[in-house]
Order: sequence, then structure tokens, then C-alpha cells
Amino acid sequence: MPSPGTGDNTDSTLSELMQLVRELVAEVQPHRQGDSAADISLDTSFEKDLGLDSLTRVELVSRVEKKFSLALPEQVLAQVDSPRDLLRAIQGAVSSKQTPDGPVVQKGVQTVVQEAALDRVSQLPDEAETLLDVLDWHAARHPERPHIRLYADDVDGEIISYAQLRSGAAGVAAGLQQRGLQPAEPVVLMLPSGPEYFYSFFGILMAGGIPVPIYPPARPSQLEDHMRRHVRILRNCRASIFITVDEARKVARLLMAQVPELRHIVSLNELSDATAEANLPRISANDIAFIQYTSGSTGNPKGVMLTHANLLSNIRAMGRVIGADSSDVFVSWLPLYHDMGLIGAWLGSLYHAALFVVMSPLSFLARPERWLRAMHRYRGTLSASPNFGYEYCLRRIDDEDIKGIDLSSWRAAFNGAEPVSVETLEGFSSRFQAYGFSRKAMTPVYGLAESTVGLAFPPPGRGPLIDTIERDRFMRTGSARPV
Repeated sequence: MPSPGTGDNTDSTLSELMQLVRELVAEVQPHRQGDSAADISLDTSFEKDLGLDSLTRVELVSRVEKKFSLALPEQVLAQVDSPRDLLRAIQGAVSSKQTPDGPVVQKGVQTVVQEAALDRVSQLPDEAETLLDVLDWHAARHPERPHIRLYADDVDGEIISYAQLRSGAAGVAAGLQQRGLQPAEPVVLMLPSGPEYFYSFFGILMAGGIPVPIYPPARPSQLEDHMRRHVRILRNCRASIFITVDEARKVARLLMAQVPELRHIVSLNELSDATAEANLPRISANDIAFIQYTSGSTGNPKGVMLTHANLLSNIRAMGRVIGADSSDVFVSWLPLYHDMGLIGAWLGSLYHAALFVVMSPLSFLARPERWLRAMHRYRGTLSASPNFGYEYCLRRIDDEDIKGIDLSSWRAAFNGAEPVSVETLEGFSSRFQAYGFSRKAMTPVYGLAESTVGLAFPPPGRGPLIDTIERDRFMRTGSARPV
């Protein structure tokens, strides 16, 4: 196919693009037929005019890539909100067989595996009483040891060592104290998965504050509406400072008028300009480490206060059950505002000196094969997802996208945070067995925020144990009787 972004092909590209958009809208919105579908123009908003959710946008971008043999950058999914935006992205893209200035997605995987093995740590911070104690313990004993590896667009990203995490957090702490943060004051944290999030989370703790993670908008165009929806959380926790992206300045005054306690809305760049070092207060095991909020989509958001003692007790218990140690590599696309991604994936890796490989949820949604490629590339041993993620892989990944991967290092694939489907367990295990995945690695788990995160884990390496019971009796009486 000729390049879609040059010469006389522009009109053809536009026509084919509009056809793709109208076809997809007709599939997901059957009521929109005839003149209504024809009304879709170059400047029709996918969000405001058509109401397309994130997964539908993912499907549209996927169809565009296949139609025009293109590999669009990861950020396209976050930025496009109209056919015109997509047309510009197409014109600015190149064939997936080429390698321009920026990274592109390639079919299959590299034959050489990125070696992520690190020297084994013989001891763990068993005497640590707080998360800060854990970070200090690691930073003192192996400061240059890689702790976090960022992964995006199928290429290696930034590495954050324990020393870098501590240093970056100290800068944030100084900036917060310079703005008057007092001990035990909540600080709302709304940032995407990246270095800014990690530095800010521990910076809040170092300054004596309480992190309150909330989910960021998927697209910049959603920022104002998104922040309005979070007003109830800010009021409920009586947040004094809000750390977010630079673009939030546009709505800062509006938000502060609705939340009397809110004194500052700042970005990491602003906090890093502190002129003095932080005065680190003493934090104890029974102090609140952070507040975990529900979404509040069906009512008032509810906050669960978790102490350092709560977190470390649960992290140690989960580690004992699964046999976690410093040779593990945890690969995660889970959001860091959710307990499974924040505690189970990141903080669990922090404690056990395991390498934490992280990609954004948007990266996974755009191309779920990236998750499996990362498991292969870094010889991942642990990973987790709601049932949806495993099902999504079954539906969206083509064999050519994962040609040559080896999943034999994956020893525990945790499945939780929502109902677990037997069909998905069996389907994922069967489909990816050819790539080295073992059914024994599939690990259904149960947890809830009130118990920190992990509550029920099966023995490692056993695989799913499936019972068939009388559903009606169970729903009526709570008694599980075999069929």
C-alpha cells in the first residue's frame, strides 16, 4: 500500500479512515444509523460527541494500524479525540518495518533476551517498622541496585536505583515542607505511572504527610472534568496539597475554591526547586502510610487508612506464601493508585529487593502483547492482573505479535481484584502453553483494601483448584454444596 500520508493518497486515507470510524461506531452504537452516522465529521469528538470509552478507542487505533500498516506511538491513544487527530497521527507515522527517530512497535520479539538478573540479596529488612525504614535499609546496603525499570513502546526506559529513589523523594519532601506541609496532613497524588509518581509518593512520606493516590485522566482533554469529580475525595480527606501534572494549573483556582483546606496545587518540577533540605520527622509503625479510596462512581468515595504496620505485615505475609526474594522480577501494567498495583506489585518488590518493571495501563490497553514481551525480555517471574487482563490477551493478541517469546520464567500469574473466570484461567493457560507458560503458574487470589491487599493465596505452583457448586444454594444460604 502506498504511504497514506503523501500526495494524492491523502484523500483516500481520509475516506478510509472515516469509514473505519463509522463502522466501529455502528458496531458499538447500533442505534446510530443513517443520517446520524453520516454526521460524523473530521472534528467530531470521540468522547463528548460519540461517548467512546477507552477500550473502544483502543479498538479504533488497532484497526487504523492494521488498515494502514502503521505503528502509532503509545501516546496517540491518550491524545487523539477526533478523526482529524487520527489523520494527523497517520500522516506523521511510518511503517512498522521502519525505525524513525522515535520507537515503533515491531511484530514478534527480539531473539536476545534482556538479562535482568541481579546479585541475590541475602537479607531483607525484617526489622523495618515503616516504608521509609525499608527504603533507607536498601539505600544504605546496595544504593546503586536497580529497583524500578520503566518500559514503554517496547524499549528499555529509565532505571531508578534505591539511592535515586531516596534522593528524588528527599527533594520532593523539601518542596512540600517549604509549602507548609505539616505532619499527618494528607497530600493527594494524581500522576501517571512514571518517575514522578515514585518520587512523590516517598517524598510525601519523608515530609511526614499522608499520600492519597487517585487515578489520573487517560487524556489531557479530560483533566478539568476529572478534577471536578475528585472534589469529594479532596474534601473527605481534607487534603492540603495536590501533586499533579503541570496542565492542572488551568483549573487550580476553581478546585481550591471548592476545597477550603487545599492550599497548593503543584507539579513535581515545582517541588524539586526547594532551596533547603527537608527536616525529616520521625515516623512510627502505627502512623498512617496512605489512604486508599474507592472510585466513588456509585456514591461517596470511601477511604481506607492503612498504617505502616498494616502494610509491612501484609507484604511480609504475601512474600512468605509465594517465596518472594531478590531474584524475582515483577512485571506490572497495573495502575499505581490501586492496591494491587501499588502494594502487591511495587511495594512488595521494594521490600524484597526484586526488580520492578512497570509500564502504563494505557500501554497495555493499546497493545497487550507488550505485557508478555516484557515478561520475556526481563525474564519476569511474577505478575498480576484482574481477570479482564488475561481475557484481553486472549482476545487481542495475534500469534505473530509474540513470535519467539519465552514465558517459562513466569512462576506466579496472580488473578484477582474481580471475579475469576474458569474459562479465562483455562483459556490463557492453554493458549500460551506453547510459549512456555505453565498452568501451575496461574494463581487466583483474593483480597480487599480493608485487609491491606492480600487475604487468600493458594500454595505456589499448585495451579487453580476448581470446584463446581450449586449456585442458587450458595447465593441464598452461603453454603457451598458440590453439584
